[in-house]
Amino acid sequence: MLGKTYLTKQASLLLEFARTTSDSDLSAKLISKAADLKSQADPLPDKDQGPKAPDVADISPGDPTGR
Repeated sequence: MLGKTYLTKQASLLLEFARTTSDSDLSAKLISKAADLKSQADPLPDKDQGPKAPDVADISPGDPTGR
């Protein structure tokens, strides 16, 4: 499953491309696709909830030893 951050970034890029093109049909299609991606991203949580890499430890900022 794709995360909210990824979908939002992709929608933003599509809107940027839509603004730079002089082809109105292409611009409309890019805007439509950006809206689709935004609607997919909206119900997702704000932070992507992917699994942590095995070498990542939960260390609090005040405890450099990780205990």
